[in-house]
Amino acid sequence: MTQACILGCSGLELTPQEKAFFRDVRPWGFILFKRNVDTPDQVRALVEALRDCIGRSDAAVLIDQEGGRVQRLGQPHWRRYPPGRAYGELAGNDMLARREITRLGARLLAHDLAAVGINVDCVPVLDVPDPSGHEIIGDRAYGDTPDAVGLLGRAAAEGLIAGGVLPVIKHMPGHGRAKSDSHLALPVVEASYEELAERDFPPFRMLSDMPMAMSAHVVYTAIDAKRPATTSRKAIRRVIRGELGFDGLLMTDDLSMKALSGDFTDRAKASLAAGCDIVLHCNGDMDEMKAVVAGVGSLSGKAQRRAAAALGRIARAPEPFDVEEARARFDAAFDGRYAA
Repeated sequence: MTQACILGCSGLELTPQEKAFFRDVRPWGFILFKRNVDTPDQVRALVEALRDCIGRSDAAVLIDQEGGRVQRLGQPHWRRYPPGRAYGELAGNDMLARREITRLGARLLAHDLAAVGINVDCVPVLDVPDPSGHEIIGDRAYGDTPDAVGLLGRAAAEGLIAGGVLPVIKHMPGHGRAKSDSHLALPVVEASYEELAERDFPPFRMLSDMPMAMSAHVVYTAIDAKRPATTSRKAIRRVIRGELGFDGLLMTDDLSMKALSGDFTDRAKASLAAGCDIVLHCNGDMDEMKAVVAGVGSLSGKAQRRAAAALGRIARAPEPFDVEEARARFDAAFDGRYAA
């Protein structure tokens, strides 16, 4: 039976121990990082090996390929892409032009990812940055207003879907006000519910139809003063499923981030009990992965239906696409700043 988890691996190819572990555990999917990336042929072979371990050719293989600071596939084999903010600063006040180029950039990303077998990208970032917030979001955001973030986030998601890659909206219900990096500490946001509803929630509500989303390891005192959204029934049921209307597959952010406390089994159990469908563990540490798996069960019920529905959004064939023309148009929009 498929387990409700997404796991990483340690290097450029699977070790015998990893092969045996994944065959036994059968996670729903996998995630790749820079430590797993060398050449296109190597990445393609690793993706095939991961899917072979669990006997599912459609298994989700994820990556964080945003552009800017967060780009796992990079030079010399893959072109550079701009951060989200660069799209929001294009073409003066012409939002239609910005949307067109944002979609085009995501379509090019999807082309790169699909070529090596990756079918899920953890994009778009829908967080609206606050001037007093930590720089962990910063230029990863498409703009400074909910409308700009939502409009360009939609364009990015549509570009990925058109290229046969699933988007993951993140970080629900909004990381922009956090004053610390949740990789290193637990952020606490003390804004009122009304403030959150006015500024942080709207982009996620605009994209509530997306197939996948990632939770934020952030405490919102107006929602649940004790628990971060990832492990909060109030945050998931009242806000993410209720206020924001999201009924797609909800995955956690990385369970190994220091924002969370407790052992890995407890973290996994708490996330699923709160209402997350699937847990994510990224660093490929075997002992940690074993502890995570001990806290999850088989993917079933609503979570299983959401997972199947998400994979069902992957087009059997991407829309027609002239990649050379697209690259030339993209480079012209940015005056060659991100040309390969």
